[in-house]
This record gives sequence, structure tokens and C-alpha cells, in this order.
Amino acid sequence: DGDEVIVPAPYWTSYPDIVKLSGAKPVVLETRAADGYAIDPAALAAAITPSTRMVIVCNPSNPTGCTMDQAQCEKLAEVLRRPECEHVWVLSDEIYERICFDGLRHVSFAAIDGMRERTLTINGFSKAFSMTGYRLGYLAAPKPVVQASSKLQSQITSCTTSIGQHAGIAALKGPRAYIDGKVAELQDKRDAALDLLARIPNVTTPKPGGAFYLFPDISAYYGRKTKSGDVVGDSTKLCLHLLAEYKVALVPGDAFGAPRCLRISYAATMANITDAITKLGSCLTELTPNGSR
Repeated sequence: DGDEVIVPAPYWTSYPDIVKLSGAKPVVLETRAADGYAIDPAALAAAITPSTRMVIVCNPSNPTGCTMDQAQCEKLAEVLRRPECEHVWVLSDEIYERICFDGLRHVSFAAIDGMRERTLTINGFSKAFSMTGYRLGYLAAPKPVVQASSKLQSQITSCTTSIGQHAGIAALKGPRAYIDGKVAELQDKRDAALDLLARIPNVTTPKPGGAFYLFPDISAYYGRKTKSGDVVGDSTKLCLHLLAEYKVALVPGDAFGAPRCLRISYAATMANITDAITKLGSCLTELTPNGSR
């Protein structure tokens, strides 16, 4: 009781509720689009209190695609190595580790000096290996943590299937060329999607370094009206309008702790990406200022 977990926002939707289920309090740490949604070391230091037990790091990030490089991760570790911060553990979500662009190399937080002893690394096979249905993931952490986690896991799902485990071994031992080709394809799709978004007035989108999401800020259009007279007051209302009138499904930023934004996945065909973002542009530009006729 009284424990705190720092959750950088935008965050994956489950993080705050997982923290609450553990009995701790999620402390949301805002990141800035101007920084590419990277965690600011000074802001992290300011958020840490004697009650802080953990900070969650998702790198590359869902929903923003932010991919912090070696230097950025080292600066976060510098904060955590301070005597007043040595009580803080790190939960490092590295599910998108193999999907990095522009020559960026993934940094595993536990590999940074002084971090292995208090980092819980979680990963899985659903993203880079497209093995979503196998529900196969893993935890790498100090032995006492793994032992305690195993006791809890055994009462929830017991274990993954033997079929899933053998499929995971095959994925890890298989050739890397296929994944590299898919990552290169995703980078091309990212670039095309960014170009399309850049054509929409008053929409700002940081360039992500990994994963397969874009997280544009579309809040300049809040308060405007649809053709039927409904006021678009937030990202949820905008996404509902976009779905109903343009048949495009995007995810509101509210779910990720970023109500000014929405999430676009470009893990789709180039034709669907082009069609969806073109329709998003039409949707936004056809909204009229509230009060006009």
C-alpha cells in the first residue's frame, strides 16, 4: 500500500490498470511530441519519490513508435543509478525490439551498466514473428522475481502450450532475412504514411523509429462541426465520426493517455494506408468551425 509506479504517457492501455491491480498507484509521466515522445531524464528524476517502486519503459513504444537510442537510455540509467533512485526497478517492455528503422539498433535496458540486477525484461513473439495467436511471451529478471512470478502465473494460465514453445524455438532459430525484409517494408509504409499525413493542414506527427504506429496530434480540429451539426470535441468523437461516415477505423488517443492524438497502424497494405489517411484528411478538412453556417 502506497507504492507508486511511473507510467510514461502516451502508454499502452493496460499499464495503468495492471499497476492498480497490483495495489500500487500509477503516476503518469507526460512526454512531449517535440521530443519524439522520448522519456525526459530530468522529468523522470522529478517524478521519483521514496514511494516509487518501478518505472515502465516501452522501447520501441506502442502507441507512438518512439525508439530511444543508446545515448537516451544511458541518460535514464544515469538517473536511476543515483543513490536516491537506487530503490527503483525497471519494467522494460521490448516486444517491438526487432522492428527498428533508419539503422537504429534496439537497446535492451538490462544490458546497461548497473541495470540488469533490477530490470524485468518482458518480450514475446507476436510482433516481429507475427505469432499473435500463440500467446507466447517471456520474462527475464533476477531469479527471486522469476520464481515469484512463476507461482502467480501457475495459478492464472499454468503454462503456454508445448506447440507454442516449439514454434517459438523455430522462430528464434530461423533465418533473419525474412524479418529484415518485413522491417524494410514497414519502413517504406511508415514513410508513405508520414508523407500523406504531412499534407493534412494542422496535423503534427513525430517520426517514429520503430514499431508500426503513427501518433498524430489532430486536436486543432476539436470543437469543429460535422455536416450533421455534431461537435467533434475529442479524439473518441472524431474516431466514431470517421468510422460512421468514412468507414475508417482508428484508435482514439484517450485510451493511451493522450487525448490530443489518435493512433494509426501502418501494418496494412499500401493501398489501405493511402485510402485510410486520405479519408482522414477529407474528414478533418470537411469539419467546419463551430458557430459557422
